[in-house]
Amino acid sequence: MELKRIYDIMLHYEERYPEQKIALSGKIGKNKWNEYTPQHYRKTANELSCALLAKGIQKGDKVAVISTNRPEWTITQMAVTQIGAVLVPIYPTITAEDYQYILNHCEAKLVILEGEIVMRKVQSVASNLPALKDIYTFVDRKDYPYWDQLIALGRENYDEGKLVDARAANDAKECAMIIYTSGTTGTPKGVMLSHYNIMSQIENLKHIPSKWSKKGLSFLPLCHAYENMIVLLYQYLGMTVYYVSNLATIAEAMREVHPTMMTAVPRVLEKFYEKIEASGKAKTGAARSIFEWAVKVALKYNIEDEDRSAAYNLQHKLADKLVYSKIRSGLGADKFDILVSGAASLKPELCSFFSAIGMPVFEGYGMTETSPVIAVSCREKYGREANTVGFPLGGVDVAINKEGEIICRGHNIMMGYYKSEELTREIIDESGWLHTGDMGRFTDRGQLVITGRLKNIFKTSMGKYVNPQVIEEKMTQSKYIDQIIAVGENQKFVAALIIPDFAAIKEWCEEQKIVYSHPKEMVENLNVKNLIKSEIDKYNKELSKSENVMRFEILADEWTQDNGLLTPTLKVKRSKIAKKYADVIQAMFEHN
Repeated sequence: MELKRIYDIMLHYEERYPEQKIALSGKIGKNKWNEYTPQHYRKTANELSCALLAKGIQKGDKVAVISTNRPEWTITQMAVTQIGAVLVPIYPTITAEDYQYILNHCEAKLVILEGEIVMRKVQSVASNLPALKDIYTFVDRKDYPYWDQLIALGRENYDEGKLVDARAANDAKECAMIIYTSGTTGTPKGVMLSHYNIMSQIENLKHIPSKWSKKGLSFLPLCHAYENMIVLLYQYLGMTVYYVSNLATIAEAMREVHPTMMTAVPRVLEKFYEKIEASGKAKTGAARSIFEWAVKVALKYNIEDEDRSAAYNLQHKLADKLVYSKIRSGLGADKFDILVSGAASLKPELCSFFSAIGMPVFEGYGMTETSPVIAVSCREKYGREANTVGFPLGGVDVAINKEGEIICRGHNIMMGYYKSEELTREIIDESGWLHTGDMGRFTDRGQLVITGRLKNIFKTSMGKYVNPQVIEEKMTQSKYIDQIIAVGENQKFVAALIIPDFAAIKEWCEEQKIVYSHPKEMVENLNVKNLIKSEIDKYNKELSKSENVMRFEILADEWTQDNGLLTPTLKVKRSKIAKKYADVIQAMFEHN
């Protein structure tokens, strides 16, 4: 049977993959995993559907879920969509004001949430949410009814006939989810995605994982379109999904479950690499020398077999036996298929490194409005080239318009923005082309390359157009620069705000016999300033004159989700940073 709607995946998981004993599993506390067999998964989702029907949830009604990753998140998705209601996934890291806006905008009738902090935020605005009838928590927090009680309600009101009728009444082209974009600027927009949008993605991605790949690790937010779709793909392919709710426990979870596939953002891979590098530096004598040699070999790895010489392959084989196999074992990645990176560009050397050690990196590109994949790496020849995001997804037309902007159309284009035809017309033109706002180009082989964000390009007072992303990607190749934004709109030159990598700075200070103290003191240290200047000077040589960073300010702050300077997908909110540091930026351009 062809699977056309999201919940069809759950209904046919058991039938298609009878050998699978565990469908979903999430960590409870320190040691225990909460496992759902395919049968228990389906039974619980059906009971939840009946509970929602008993609470008066009807076709087209909105049900919100605010939670970190857990099996019950996916169960809620299946339960909501199979009765024709619409799931509204919301990040558990946003403000109470954002919760009020989103829940009011979508007119959610019921919300299921996780966490004391989230509960208090929603509680603080609950009186301003006229459409919201019920609030449930995943665990008993005393203030509201909770998950077990909701499931019990469904058990008491179980009616298989109602479920069959509800499923039959759903069309694949109907809205299944409304995902509110985190956005780097402006008010969140509700992206309406149909069953067809999402299932078409899965149909065109199902060939990428290996058939033996059976364990998917999920730690990126499920409320993000990409992770949500990937978790559905895992189930479509009969994989067990292991959920990690806390980023700090990723390494521990990997060692316990030995995943064969997972997604990540570049920042997570950078942290992995830093820890691997640090473990090598902790070694002494010959062991350290061998480790450092193996890392150098990995950083030179070419993805295509024919691009690696016989001599290199011999070195790689030896390095794998002596070092890489131990790294994989230590990570719990001893039998690994795919590591998919998205949300931002990945440094080519990291792509080489992880591919070399046996964790092949695939890169993807897209946006919530495109369900979300536009292009992705694949197993075809030259389908995984560094600095590219692969070929356009099957069934998706991708073009570069005269402004250099990436536009696309096909099965992945959203139904539109909820309650906003005007905003929808702004992004999707009359010919059906969605304008991404990203700039790009195609290689001679047809892979897509992302070159920047159209709206981020600025013009200096000298009449030169500058793409800040080019500068930032170049500068963050320095091990001493963690985060950076380039500025210079209507100015004579480009300047930058820089957050150093303080761990690397501390290590450098120890090597130079410089006393390391607090970050706020170190950013004022003349030696540190000179180090950062030398790094900027080095990478300026690889940029055009108009792109050279002429002045900079080192900051001891952090740009995080908690302080509102990063989106949940770890993208920099430029406008907020520019506002926060307006005086600092102005001083850089006024300084003589």
